[in-house]
Formats: sequence, C-alpha cells, structure tokens
Amino acid sequence: MKFDPAHQIQMLRQFGEFGGVNPSVTDSSTYTFLEAKTMIDTFHGDSEGCFLYSRHWNPSNKYLAEAMAAMEGTESGWVTASGMAAITTVLLQLCNSGDHIITSVTTYGGTFAFLKNYLPKFNIDVSFVNITDLEAVRNAIRPNTRVIYTESITNPLLQISDIPKLSEISKDNNITLIADNTFSPMIVSPARLGADVVVYSLTKFVNGKNDCVAGAICGTEDFINSLSDVNSGTAMLLGPVLDPLRSSSILKNLHTLHIRMKQHSSNAMFLAQRFKETGMQFIYPGEPLHPGYELLRSMMNQGFGYGGMIAIDLHTTEKANEVMEKLQHADVGYLAVSLGYFKTLFSNSGKSTSSEVPENVQKEMGLSEGLVRFSVGLDNDIQQTWKKMHTIFKETSII
Repeated sequence: MKFDPAHQIQMLRQFGEFGGVNPSVTDSSTYTFLEAKTMIDTFHGDSEGCFLYSRHWNPSNKYLAEAMAAMEGTESGWVTASGMAAITTVLLQLCNSGDHIITSVTTYGGTFAFLKNYLPKFNIDVSFVNITDLEAVRNAIRPNTRVIYTESITNPLLQISDIPKLSEISKDNNITLIADNTFSPMIVSPARLGADVVVYSLTKFVNGKNDCVAGAICGTEDFINSLSDVNSGTAMLLGPVLDPLRSSSILKNLHTLHIRMKQHSSNAMFLAQRFKETGMQFIYPGEPLHPGYELLRSMMNQGFGYGGMIAIDLHTTEKANEVMEKLQHADVGYLAVSLGYFKTLFSNSGKSTSSEVPENVQKEMGLSEGLVRFSVGLDNDIQQTWKKMHTIFKETSII
C-alpha cells in the first residue's frame, strides 16, 4: 500500500489552547494540579493528558513527537535536544554492559566516535562492517548482539542500506534494528520497511533553517514509554529535553518539508546530470549507475525524489579546499558543515563531519581525502548555479 508521509502530517489535528491554528507553546517547566492525587497518578504515568515536569513531557514536545511519528508511520515518538541525543539515548536504553552492536563503518563522525570511543567504557563492544554486505552483517552476529545500527543513506558515501533485508536478519536473531533517516526524510520510511527504531537529527532537513539543534526518536509505544520511565528510562534520567519554543518552530517547518525535499532532490538531480555530462567523479543515489539505485527505488516513497545529498571526488584535500573557497566566493553556497539548509552547504568530509574516523579507516571504507559533500539548496535557478560551478571547475582543472 502506498504511504504518503506528507499526507500523514497534513491529516493531524493539532489546535492551539484557545483555538489557534498553531498548537500553543507551553513555556513552563512545571505544571499545577487541582488535586494532590492527580499529581501522584501523573508521576506514575496513570493520569493521561496531564503534565508534571517538562523533563518528563511537555505539550509542545508532544505535538512535535506525534507529528514525527505520523510521518514515520510509528506508534509513538520522542524529541530530544540534538540528533546525537536521540542516537545515544536509544543505544543506551537498548544495550547493557557486555552487549554487542553491529554498525555501518560508513556513518556520521559523531556516531562513529560514540560507538568506537565512548561505549567501550561501559563494556559494550561494537563491530564496524560494510552495511551493504549482508553476509558481513550476518557473520558479525554474536550471541550477545543486541543492535544493528545503520543510516538509510549513509554519511558521507551515500550508500543505501537494505532495510527490509537487515530487518529479516535482525528478527531472525532477536536483534533491534535502528535506522538513522536524517538524509532521507519522507523519501524512505524505515519503520514501514522493518526498522524497529528510527532516529533523526531534526537540525537538518526536517527543520531546514539551521537555526536550532534537535533530534527525534520514532518507535513503538512500548519502546517510547520505556525511554520515559521515571525509574529506568534513558531519556528521563539523562534529561536530553528539547526546549518547547524550538519544538514549536520545528513543528511549523515540518509542514513544508515535502515541498522542500522535492526541490532539494530536483536540484541535486540536475547537478548530478551535469556532473555526469562533464565526466566528473560523483556519488548520487538517483543516478542509475549508483550501486544502490535499484534498491533505493524499491524502498522509496514516490514523489520526493532521491534526496539533496551529492558528493564529488576532487582527490586531494588541497584541491577540495581550493574549489570550496572559490564556490563560496562565487555565492554558490557556504563552506560549512551540516545539511538541509535553503542554501547549498559543502565541506570536505574527511576533515570535517567524518574527521572522527581514523584516516586508515577512511581509506579502507573508500572515503577519498578529496571528497566534498554537497547539501544542495533550494535554488530557484539551478541552471545559473551550475554555470558558476562549471566556470570554477574549469578554472581549477576539475573538468
């Protein structure tokens, strides 16, 4: 059955407290009760519709969490103060000392550092594999494996994770499958493909303005409830709560995500075709020569394109820096990390967002020192943008 994440958001009924078309912002850390018993019941989770303290829940965050769950097709959701807070909260909730995690070696640098450098202090072991090699995933499974962690479209090499097959492997071995869908909101719906938990950095495409940092967790009602348990919930006890003012602004931006994703995707596809015509080395999952092209087509929701992320290989860090500086000077975009902004952002991945990955591992995974990751913006005249890029590529002998 066709799933339309944009329609799911559109169908939400979320009125403000006084009938406002936008939900009210609850700018309070604590909440009053008319009866003491109601406070006791609320503290124990037995009084539905009541709020106690904003680290537990607040109405503004709940509105955003419900909208994210609707978009993902999950029973429930939770929002956090950053994407890393979402990732670390889920992993620490699911894993105990002595457990084992399998993850993609191609992953966001902060995630890599947490898995590689931080979790060992809790005696949690991690195996890094090529996530597109399903046999390697199977061979990495141990009796104590609790989680397979991947990104739907990996950062920065834009590999495509086979969520349905990874789900089969996970379910056959009683393992939880987590998918980070930050690069592909609306394009891919991991939970509907078999992922148990979906995490996001809302900072990126979902919010789309680079004016805040936030994250989200989508999953079953039981799992979200476990995160918020007052005695054992990781989200409750570590306190990575999102400010309600930011929740409110992100929720409003979420309602334009489908429009923005279409434009990001359209512009990225245009540039990919120009790169191909000029003989440049590039990676874009919407190009039929991409090894994951058919897989992505089989998993994607129709109408949102193949995403706004594209990478080109300039072979050396020096050449990458030269080109990026010229692109910024020509107002093609900004030399900056992050993604999902209305302007194009570009950075040299190995020296920025993947710098936590050791250089020898970068080489093993095929990450060139000259790889430049582009988050293609919402340019209304992408042909004019390409003309500027083409001129710079010729000046710097890229083409």
